[in-house]
Amino acid sequence: MAAVPDITLHTFFRSSSAGRLRIALGLKNLPYKSIFVNLTSGEQFTGAYKALNPSQTVPLFVHNTGSHSISIGQSFAALEYLEEAFPTYTPLLPPSNDLEGRAYVRTLANIIVSDTQPVTSLRLLKRVERLGADRLLWAREMTVIGLSAYEAIVKHKAGIYSYGNQITLADACLTTLVWNAYLYGVDVQEFPTVERIFKRMSEEPAVIRAHWKNQDDCTE
Repeated sequence: MAAVPDITLHTFFRSSSAGRLRIALGLKNLPYKSIFVNLTSGEQFTGAYKALNPSQTVPLFVHNTGSHSISIGQSFAALEYLEEAFPTYTPLLPPSNDLEGRAYVRTLANIIVSDTQPVTSLRLLKRVERLGADRLLWAREMTVIGLSAYEAIVKHKAGIYSYGNQITLADACLTTLVWNAYLYGVDVQEFPTVERIFKRMSEEPAVIRAHWKNQDDCTE
């Protein structure tokens, strides 16, 4: 019998970046230990955490292989690592012979991971506010831009999920963005394909467990 993977996730309940990893780990049925990093109180800026993750962000994914520990401080890199390190667990990318499909899923995911989430992160929103702007309005507008791009692409190939009827990394990333969209007051009904996929994803037990309201460090 294969050994149970030794995985630790440094996380914060409100972090959508950490949330997408919680979803992926749950979908793959990979057990993990949570270490909570309070972004609101600034715990990510302590010397101890900076030594672990120089980016001073969450998530920080750590896999103890037995011979050494692999630390990954970027969520999408960690998502792809899960695909490569645990190929016998539920795949979240199309098969390796479907190069177009894999690129399509990565494109959708990166609309969120690269284009949208970074400009709505807590770190950036605090800076926007210090410059005198309305941080909620900023977050709402940036999220609408991201969801508009996602909707324009996904409506052509979506099935039950973003790529046919298989849950992929794109769906995990989309789900956490929509969590935030509702918090920002975005009318998600303006994006019918996105809304339909999100509702289906929200029924998944792994997604329910990963929801920010169901995290042990949730204070809301």
